[in-house]
Amino acid sequence: MSEKFPRRPVLLVILDGFGTNPSNLNNAVAQANTPRLDHYFSRYPHTLLQASGNAVGLPDGQMGNSEVGHLTIGCGDIVQQDLVRIDEAIGDASFFNNAALIAAVESARNSERPLHLMGLVSDGGVHSNISHLLALVELCRRNGVRPVLHMFTDGRDTPPRSALRYLRKIEPALQAAGGNIATVCGRYYAMDRDNRWERIEQAWQAIICAKGESADTAKAAIDAAYAADINDEFILPTVINGGESTQWGDAVVFFNFRKDRA
Repeated sequence: MSEKFPRRPVLLVILDGFGTNPSNLNNAVAQANTPRLDHYFSRYPHTLLQASGNAVGLPDGQMGNSEVGHLTIGCGDIVQQDLVRIDEAIGDASFFNNAALIAAVESARNSERPLHLMGLVSDGGVHSNISHLLALVELCRRNGVRPVLHMFTDGRDTPPRSALRYLRKIEPALQAAGGNIATVCGRYYAMDRDNRWERIEQAWQAIICAKGESADTAKAAIDAAYAADINDEFILPTVINGGESTQWGDAVVFFNFRKDRA
């Protein structure tokens, strides 16, 4: 069959951060001088794509991100994201029978040691979700294992000083399970992905060796950071109430679901 139109090169261009919004308020794209884009939009047919929520395999209302966007573009279809899969597992209770999680719980119980939980404590939904942490703490409670949390503060996918909000959500659950917070650390140190050992080492020293800044409580650590004009993302690795170092053979669950900052 003959082609009606000759084949020509097609270019896929991804503009990070670009989006459309009818309001000019706080809208850098609308306020910028974009003569080329204005020309294309006025001359050629075009449409808009939804880049968040259900359209890219995320919960309704959840913002998209580069990982999700590129995966969806590459697949050409909606791919259910890990955030949704974990949410559904919690919802149907299969989460609490997950073989890997049960193995970690049994390892901690058999060795009479706590189960160490570490990850980003926020509801940003990009790397983690606090609902998953709450489910892990509940798993510990049901199985008689004491959870010890190594709390990574966000401030990047969430407001810069929102850590206390999440602390208020997680502390009662930890207390009900007989657990505690051993360390508090900004994601800048604990989740570096640029091979900057000078950052990772500080988090490692706090989590493994109980060495670093010290505070009596997690709240005190966060308050001290704010008093020094340090936002959540950059809170120095801090050992809480003497800490509880991770010993050889201890079971650890890392609850971030994106591997690029694991």
